[in-house]
Amino acid sequence: MSRGETSVGPAGRIAMTAMVWLRRDLRRADLPLLAAAHEHSGGAPVKVVFVLDPVFLEGAGAARTAWLAATLLALRQSYEGRLTLLEGDATEVIPRVASAGGITSVHVSTETEPGGADRDRQVARALGRVGVEWVETGSPYAVTPGRVRTKAGGPHGTFSSFARTWVEHGWRAPAEEPADLALAPDASDQGAWARVERLLRAPGAPELPPAGEVAAHERWSQFLADDLDGYSTQRDRADLAATSQLSPHLKFGVLHPRTLLADLAPRPGQGAERFRTELAWREFYADVLHHHPGSLTGDLRPALAGMAYDPDGDHVEAWRRGRTGFPLVDAGMRQLLATGWMHNRVRMVTASFLTKDLHVWWPIGAQWFLDHLVDGDLASNTHGWQWVAGTGTDAAPYFRVFNPVKQGLTHDPQGDYVRRWVPELAHLAGDLVHQPWEASDGYAHGYPTRIIDHADERREALARLEMARHA
Repeated sequence: MSRGETSVGPAGRIAMTAMVWLRRDLRRADLPLLAAAHEHSGGAPVKVVFVLDPVFLEGAGAARTAWLAATLLALRQSYEGRLTLLEGDATEVIPRVASAGGITSVHVSTETEPGGADRDRQVARALGRVGVEWVETGSPYAVTPGRVRTKAGGPHGTFSSFARTWVEHGWRAPAEEPADLALAPDASDQGAWARVERLLRAPGAPELPPAGEVAAHERWSQFLADDLDGYSTQRDRADLAATSQLSPHLKFGVLHPRTLLADLAPRPGQGAERFRTELAWREFYADVLHHHPGSLTGDLRPALAGMAYDPDGDHVEAWRRGRTGFPLVDAGMRQLLATGWMHNRVRMVTASFLTKDLHVWWPIGAQWFLDHLVDGDLASNTHGWQWVAGTGTDAAPYFRVFNPVKQGLTHDPQGDYVRRWVPELAHLAGDLVHQPWEASDGYAHGYPTRIIDHADERREALARLEMARHA
């Protein structure tokens, strides 16, 4: 059947040919695109595709690339083998395949990240030139960035005001898949899936957790049963497995936040409320990036434009490799290298160490995290770093300088987290592991001495702040 032709589907309906293009929605459950494409197709099989784009592969580190590969292989099973893998520049591949394959509509989730939004505008224009309809349904967020507004109609500048309006706005219930949905067979090029399997084994890729919808839902169910009630008080404990660890699945949309919010709705208590707040932070940062795309590479607030920063050098390399001499910082950086993930509290401590103790501009650290995190989300990573650095949405956060020793004593009180990731300190008992300089044998197994004096560098950071403010 040539492009643009139709056929008669079930019950005499005119059948069109619809394509679902998956990006940050690598799932089958709670995916409104499927219903939209099914309705457009009139019951004809829907073609589901993913584009392995070199633009993404070149910009992602081995951890995120391997995690994508593992997620795609699991996604193929979710679609019963009926997932077509395309390769190449999506701005060229999607229009070409749609035009050649008789596609009459392409269905996507709305993309609001700067690069993705620009790509989609290009693809939509190209499809329009060949008569293919572009249809956006939903987004990777409970509320699509840009929709939560102040009473004056502008974007929210603080999290607290955003969160209140976000809750008042509300979100849709999880989407149901049409009972009679038919999927087109896999039309991947020969060898495409074998190349995905090779990406899974890329040099430098860390050991990965189980990927895919089944694993994500199992992890969510386990968290609800075992850890939700204590989440509000235990989530900052680096030594406990008290967080959901769902961020890698949320990164690629294996789970949708709408699904999580629906499961939380009937559950009372501070744990459920705290988890909703954390989801709101994710949506807030996506909204900030949507309204301020330049914040990806520069300070959101210009108040610190005159700040003096130190260059990338030996101290930064020691930070990257977990060799600073500050146990909690080093444990976090080594966890990142080994697993592609880091506890959120430790992310804040390591970011503070780089920006406040080493006086390095935040994009250097943000890029290192993106290169190594399996859950490397542009909005959350960028604005999390800016929150710590004092250049983001927080009113006056530059005065907040995390003491890495006190943070360790508070959030890893018995030192179990540090001993897990810094074996040179495994011989030290209890909280002494956070201060090896206090032990006669603290450096007996090759742990490095401290590269800076925290108290001195805190004073230096605040002095630079004063200079920047007067500049």
